[in-house]
Amino acid sequence: MAQKEETAEAAAPTSQDSEDLENPEDPKNLKELVELPPFEIVTGERLPANFFKFQFRNVEYSSGRNKTFLCYVVEAQSKGGQVQASRGYLEDEHAAAHAEEAFFNTIMPAFDPALCYLVTWYVSSSPCAACADRIVRTLNKTKNLRLLLLAGRLFMWEEPEIQAALRKLKEAGCKLRIMKPQDFEYVWQNFVEQEEGESKAFEPWEDIQENFLYYDEKLADILK
Repeated sequence: MAQKEETAEAAAPTSQDSEDLENPEDPKNLKELVELPPFEIVTGERLPANFFKFQFRNVEYSSGRNKTFLCYVVEAQSKGGQVQASRGYLEDEHAAAHAEEAFFNTIMPAFDPALCYLVTWYVSSSPCAACADRIVRTLNKTKNLRLLLLAGRLFMWEEPEIQAALRKLKEAGCKLRIMKPQDFEYVWQNFVEQEEGESKAFEPWEDIQENFLYYDEKLADILK
């Protein structure tokens, strides 16, 4: 990710990765986090806690975070008002298809015209330009689909191509938001593996609110 300039209006967030409870920045843990076989899309219902703490943390610099994690909730409503819901997560290696594209290829390759779909994504970082284009094309041809995209971080937000892609997403009807602290807590409770027989409470990192405000302001400026 390119260098970002600090401004008086919005101070850049601090990473403080070394303060994670299980220290995912430790080289031994980092190796475990980032070394997966290439060209692989991983799917499941719940992701490991150390993956969440490292990959979803809303830091400014994404060093070592060479994947996209996408947690999804799909609600399909019939004309009679009945709702079918499903959830899960995907993670990718950036050498292969990205998680956003994999969602439409594997999780929802087709849409029933008799149903209305409300899809919510919680992604570790916002889409690249190519994935944004895939989302736009899908939304334009699928009128019964509504997508809410909540991102922990903005991916290369200073690049004009990325800014244009985010604006196209908005124009196509995608609702874009930066994840608030309560959104991270929701992901922790609903998409992260818990110890058997117990549910550990979400422990926010020190700069979670500061970093949310930083990215929220950047996104608002881009979407003006």
